[in-house]
Amino acid sequence: MTKKGSELTTRLGVALLLIGLAGAALYAGGLGFWAVVCFAGVLMMGEWATLAGANPRGRKLAQYAMSVPLAAMAPGLAAGPGFLALGLIIGVFFFLAIVTRGGQLALGAFYVGLPVLALVLIREQPVQGLLLTFWAMALVWACDSAAYFAGRAIGGPKLAPAISPNKTWAGFLGGVAGATLFAFLLVWLFGLPVALAWATPALAALSQLGDLLESHLKRLAGVKDSGNLLPGHGGVMDRLDGLVVSAPVAALLVLWLVR
Repeated sequence: MTKKGSELTTRLGVALLLIGLAGAALYAGGLGFWAVVCFAGVLMMGEWATLAGANPRGRKLAQYAMSVPLAAMAPGLAAGPGFLALGLIIGVFFFLAIVTRGGQLALGAFYVGLPVLALVLIREQPVQGLLLTFWAMALVWACDSAAYFAGRAIGGPKLAPAISPNKTWAGFLGGVAGATLFAFLLVWLFGLPVALAWATPALAALSQLGDLLESHLKRLAGVKDSGNLLPGHGGVMDRLDGLVVSAPVAALLVLWLVR
């Protein structure tokens, strides 16, 4: 097997493992979903700290501090995903900003805490929690896949060449279209509230902005990937960057539109 073929096999294998883990956690809900999402959040905080230029001590401090609001989100064991957890996230921001005097490091509290809070909150919804969380997560994956194929097939003008040279406007629009079609498929097959399907184009656009944000952070740090934990994929942030921006907005829409 060639080196390129071996790398593709590794990438595919890791992708299947990640999909299986996400699917099992999503189906389990409750503490199972919370544990997986929060573990990913702690890893993301470590990667964020590295991109922010923190030393090993600062990175561990950020992860320990972030674990406090994440623990508070535990459904049934602690306060759950609510205002207390949100307040603790804000507290972590101020704590890190004061103790480390690192503004970018402190912003990681929001970068990690808000999407984790959003996903746990959606999954804990008493009506259609599983479907709503699947929609919020899978629309990002559908967007990424459609954007990749549309960009490769059509090409054309670059979206943000100074930040991510490979992204095109065709890929951006193809990603929005793919995510929207996916959402309406969920309406047809499983009864996803149609208002959320109509909101999906905006969320798909936000998810791609999240991708660009992480690309910008990596350029500033002078690295290709946020980490090397996932062979063939980079770091946890590299896989979840789209959810960082779209998940909090999805949670607000669920609370507002779903009765």
